[in-house]
Amino acid sequence: MAEFDILVTGGTLPDGSTADIGIVRDRIAAMGDLAGSTAGRVVDATGDLVSPPFVDPHFHLDATLSYGTPRINASGTLLEGIALWGELKEITTIDAMIDRAMAYCDWAVSMGLLAIRSHVDTCDDSLKGVQALLQVREAVKPYLDLQLVAFPQDGFFRDPTAQANTIRALDMGVDVVGGIPHFERTMEEGRASVEALCRIAADRGLLVDLHCDETDDPLSRHVETLAHQAQRLGLQGRVAGSHLTSMHSMDNYYVSKLLPLMAEAGLAAIPNPLINIVLQGRHDTYPKRRGLTRVKEMQAMGIPVAWGQDCVRDPWYSLGTADMLDVAFMGLHVGQMTSPEEMRRCFDMVTEVPARILHLDLYGLRVGAMASLVVLDAGDPIEAVRLRPDRLCVIARGKVVSEQARNDARLSLPGRPGSVRRRHPVR
Repeated sequence: MAEFDILVTGGTLPDGSTADIGIVRDRIAAMGDLAGSTAGRVVDATGDLVSPPFVDPHFHLDATLSYGTPRINASGTLLEGIALWGELKEITTIDAMIDRAMAYCDWAVSMGLLAIRSHVDTCDDSLKGVQALLQVREAVKPYLDLQLVAFPQDGFFRDPTAQANTIRALDMGVDVVGGIPHFERTMEEGRASVEALCRIAADRGLLVDLHCDETDDPLSRHVETLAHQAQRLGLQGRVAGSHLTSMHSMDNYYVSKLLPLMAEAGLAAIPNPLINIVLQGRHDTYPKRRGLTRVKEMQAMGIPVAWGQDCVRDPWYSLGTADMLDVAFMGLHVGQMTSPEEMRRCFDMVTEVPARILHLDLYGLRVGAMASLVVLDAGDPIEAVRLRPDRLCVIARGKVVSEQARNDARLSLPGRPGSVRRRHPVR
């Protein structure tokens, strides 16, 4: 009888060590030198990077893959995207949302993306998005962790239905409390919404993830209120601020006071580099701001920072893939994270760091963890970010869910002896 159901041999782990990984049912049962072991299925990962699965801590599954319906965002701004989403959700159906979300989840799994935190709009009495994504969450449960955020897109106080329907969504089983304080009518209502939403989370024992200060306005400072409420209500380690783009434009002295407050409150930050650099600065001439928050400065304070995808082909963004390495690649460039240590950190920002923010307790490459991992056609995390390579094998909860033949095509060039690997000129 086989000792393991699956044995992944010879892989290089993100820390540079090599190890065999033995899987029994849905757990990692052994790691190390497992030579001589038997298995029902052997995956040869010699020379390849074996990583825990990618994690997207910020996405909008209810809107994904809807680009061009009912029209295109002509200005490219956040506010027109919100208005366009309002038009779309009036005409879409629960079945259409399910179909689009399931298509995206299939795509995600093929890219080794096995955990997603998706915000879902709660500003309509029908709660179509909530109904749809609760069904999707159940359907993908055998292979993908889908965490849902109750998100009052049009403002918790600004929209007359938002308060009651956000509570309804949580009662229906949505996992996390969301909000958008900078979209409220006044700064005071934004502050009040942060307080109210954090109170709901504290009373229910839930996590918090607010779209916070997604604006070029340096005076949009709701993250300060979020940090204060996290401390006041004992929510340390359970609260994330997404986007935080106003910090790009804030006065340096104010930020020098803000960052320690965020660190003391145990806040996490989730910038979304692909979308932040497209939506922000639309009202600028030159110099034109790009809106990415202060990633390296937060990390220096010990604040967990994870890259999010946010959007793929929807009212806010016309491009995108389910590849979190694309996100890390763009974040590396915009954040000027080009030292070897920083580039490796960008890989962690789409794996280990968001897993901690989402409280995925069984995540990782260790004995006893969930047997979910990715074999990449790359030698190490920096090469993975540089090349965004093929995912040769994706294992989810002890099952091989995606495979791809190695692209080992070679070029024979006149005047050059031997051959050259096309995909990996440097290994």
